[in-house]
Amino acid sequence: MTNIAILTGRIARDPETRETQGGTTVTGITVGTDRPARDKDCKPNKDENGYTAKESEFHRVTCFNGLAKTVGQYCSKGQLVSVQGRIHYTQWEDKDGVTRYGTEILADKVDFLSRGNGSGDENDNRDAPEID
Repeated sequence: MTNIAILTGRIARDPETRETQGGTTVTGITVGTDRPARDKDCKPNKDENGYTAKESEFHRVTCFNGLAKTVGQYCSKGQLVSVQGRIHYTQWEDKDGVTRYGTEILADKVDFLSRGNGSGDENDNRDAPEID
């Protein structure tokens, strides 16, 4: 049995990095992907300019340890990335006792397909590895 997820899309907001009490580095990113919008007959919808309309989806991606440090340091909003990992489902009770559910991708690999936006601060990607 296999659980593999592969996403290619743009980072929707800057990464958020934290460290657990046990010392594990964790970085979360949101990756936006899109696909052609379809009507009830499964035909592609066109926008007012005649282009195929798109439907966007946003995926929570969590990275750990060395990958988390690299993503937190070199990634930024708008950057094109490819993520490989596995789908992970969670269930918990909120403070009101309501059962909540969540889905995320636990990343094994993140490939940088473009450089970040170069915001001029420490995360401007000047020291990022070269892109093939």
